[in-house]
This record gives sequence, C-alpha cells and structure tokens, in this order.
Amino acid sequence: MRKLGRFVLILILAGTGLYLLRVQPVHSKSGKKRLLYLTLSAGFKHESIPLSRDIVKQIGDKSGAFETTFADDVSPFTAENLRNYNAVMFYTTGELPFSEVQKTIFSGYLMAGNGFIGVHSATDTFYTWDEYSKIIGGYFDGHPWHQQVTVNVVDPESKIVGFLGKSFQITDEIYQIDDFRDDSEVLLRLDPMSVDRTKPGAHLRYYNWPMAWTRKYGKGRTFYTALGHEDAVWRDQRFQQLLYNGIEWAMGELKEK
Repeated sequence: MRKLGRFVLILILAGTGLYLLRVQPVHSKSGKKRLLYLTLSAGFKHESIPLSRDIVKQIGDKSGAFETTFADDVSPFTAENLRNYNAVMFYTTGELPFSEVQKTIFSGYLMAGNGFIGVHSATDTFYTWDEYSKIIGGYFDGHPWHQQVTVNVVDPESKIVGFLGKSFQITDEIYQIDDFRDDSEVLLRLDPMSVDRTKPGAHLRYYNWPMAWTRKYGKGRTFYTALGHEDAVWRDQRFQQLLYNGIEWAMGELKEK
C-alpha cells in the first residue's frame, strides 16, 4: 500500500455500503481554501439569504483566504465532492433531505478534521437527527425579542471575538437555545438586562442566552453564531469580521490558544 503521508483515511459503514473518505488539506488552484455554503430552507426561508451569499463571497474575496461554492440543495454532499472543501457552512432550516448515507458521510467528513460554520437558523435544522446536536451544539427555542440588545463578550482576549471589546449593541432577531451542550466554548452571551425577561416565551436556563460558540466534533471544529436574521446585520462590518474569524477558526487557520 502506498505511503499515505498527510492523507487521513476514514472507513464509514453506512447501511448500504462501505464509504472511504480521504480527507486532506484542500486548496483551489489559486491556493485558497474552499468553503461550501448551503442555504437550503426546508422550513422558514430567510429573506437575507441572497445578501448573505454576496457577503460571504465578498469576505472570502477581500481577505484572499477562501473561495466559496454555493448550494441550495443536498446534491453536493457526497464523499467525492466534500473532499474538495475545508469547511461547510449552513444557513438552513428544517429537516434537510439528507439520506442516511449522506448524514454518515457528512458527519464523518467533519470528524476527520474539517470545519463547520452555522449561522442563525442553522440551529433550527435537523431536529430529528441526533448526531446533528453534537455537531451544532444546541437547538433553536424561539425568538421572543426582535430589538436592539447588548451582547457581552465572554473572553475579550479571544482571537475570534476580542475585537468586539467587552460588549456591543446590535439590532436583530434574538434566538434562545435549548438542549445546549455545555462542552461548547461560549464566545458571546446576551446581556439579560437589555431585554424584558418576563416577555411570553422567554426561557431562563442555567447557561443563559449564548449568542456564539465554538465546539469540537471529533477532530473537526464548529463555529456558530445566532446572529444573522436582518440584512442590516449582514452588512454590519462587525458581523462580517465575526464571520471571517469564525470561518478561519473552523478551517484551522486561527488558533485560539
């Protein structure tokens, strides 16, 4: 057998057959890393999706860090195709029509050391796929507030969110998170003093209201932010910097510690 070098081989037994994923550092012909951005809505469809695609492309182009391929269906989620990407990004809703084989391939791709970025309603996705909870870290549980809020930066020394200072204000639809996995590293939290906590549908939990976090999934890296409902948020340079930093971290380019 040939020497594998930096290649990583993963055998996945997935119901109908044996899948061999070969995961390696991927770059395009230009030398940039590659991002697959899925904007499929199986539930509510956000009006900001077209703008989000423009912004993500601009972030990659201006930084020179990555190239983006866009998808609005699940056909790219094959073993052969995923090996062309360093990370996958979701701005999605509902039960996406992944086959069981595609779910196994995707989870194996992430566990092998690739990146996952979830924006806003990525937590409003795949409620019936238990493994996705381990990938994303929690699920959407309503949005009782749609207003200007204060968001606290948990660690001002963080390379992902430290540029935001100790706190900042932003106007957006504010998600609550249920079934939050506390092995996640919380980056941003809603300041509870900036909202009416007695509003119907508001739920106080021991982990409060996380607004962004990172987590590990096998050798893979997940970054998620609950922000991103409003067009104005996507146009906000602070949000764009947050996304860039999160994508870089998920791709293994930005080291927190």
